[in-house]
Amino acid sequence: MSRQIESVAVLGCGTMGSGIAAASAAAGCRVLMLDMTTEAVERGLTAVDEGNRHLVTTGTFDDDLALIAGYDWICEAIVEDVAIKQQLFAKVEPLRKNGSVISSNTSGIPLRDIAAGMPDRFQADVAITHFFNPVSVMKLFELVPGAQTSPEVIESFAEFGETQLGKGVVHAKDTVNFIGNRIGCFFMLSGLHLAKPFLAEGMSQETVNAVLGKPVGLPPTGLYGLIDLIGLDVMELVGKNLAVNLPEGDAGRRFTSFPEAEQRMLERGQLGRKSRQLGGFGRVHKLDDGSKKRETFDLVDEHWRDARQPDLDGVPGELGAVMFDDSSHGRLAWQIFGGTLRYAADLVPQIADDIVNIDRAIRWGFNWALGPFEMLDAIGTEQVIAKIRDEGAELPVMLQVLADSGSSTFYRDSPSGAREYLARDGNRYTVPD
Repeated sequence: MSRQIESVAVLGCGTMGSGIAAASAAAGCRVLMLDMTTEAVERGLTAVDEGNRHLVTTGTFDDDLALIAGYDWICEAIVEDVAIKQQLFAKVEPLRKNGSVISSNTSGIPLRDIAAGMPDRFQADVAITHFFNPVSVMKLFELVPGAQTSPEVIESFAEFGETQLGKGVVHAKDTVNFIGNRIGCFFMLSGLHLAKPFLAEGMSQETVNAVLGKPVGLPPTGLYGLIDLIGLDVMELVGKNLAVNLPEGDAGRRFTSFPEAEQRMLERGQLGRKSRQLGGFGRVHKLDDGSKKRETFDLVDEHWRDARQPDLDGVPGELGAVMFDDSSHGRLAWQIFGGTLRYAADLVPQIADDIVNIDRAIRWGFNWALGPFEMLDAIGTEQVIAKIRDEGAELPVMLQVLADSGSSTFYRDSPSGAREYLARDGNRYTVPD
């Protein structure tokens, strides 16, 4: 039987912590919001709807940490630093009540590192509960158990996430960056490197963004717009975490640091939307007449210029078809987006036990029109396999499983009408609700 969660203590009131607090209060839970200073808590409290603030108690770590004894779920959402998280959890553990559950909202630090050296009770009651930003909008809720986490703890988080918060729960494994960020950040970091030859040959960044948008089922932010939204500073931390924790031989190890121009952007504080006038890959100026001027930071010449219209002449309109087009657009899409699909197809069962959790994580966390395996089905796995073989490359594990199965799709409808997916063992199983 899962444990009941009716109250939530959120430790850390930044963007993510305040979003989790707001969602919990909106679900009717009592909420405790704590941070280092009263000012930080007050800023975080503004994220909570005024009609729900009567459910919220606030305080600071120094003065009010003992209040967590009255809460069912203690959720840590502080800075992404293992040592600091461990120090806070060491203070929290003796104060929380028996039967409570505890979690970290880390976006990519393995739970085994955070929980190292903690007592048995902590090890049994802890999990990763990773929300995507903004919490109020994004459906994804990644749930990651540790080696000793009790099944009833995972059940309680899954039930609360689905029924109380209305989230889409995916079950990930305790590997670096879990599911969503493992694949999504591979797309971004590899994209920065793999786009360079195309930029050098004269393709504009606007065109790169456009090709890596609607033609392949991704949001209009494309590559550079997505990184501007997240921030180069955040992506640098992601890269460093990947460099330390990715397994040997992982394709992502090539892309854990920035290309030279992007590194110089980072060093001068040109991080993205958060940098305002410094901008990132793009920026918007409001002119005296009230109109707006859009500019692009040209990565070849490393200077600002007026934004241009993308050149999509000849790009096929059918979803994903651009990857098989004999053009610079096609080569760009195949190398970056196709490379990301291949990467995802090689991560079962490393990051998740099945393709369903991977597809849901990417759709719900990054707003892809289709998850990686759904996309492979849509564009035609046979031509993907043929293209990889023509390149003399080895098939990713799940594409090899598919080829060995004699089938052409990862998903199918059974004779009874149930939706089925192909598993790593080569068998078909019903897609869970």
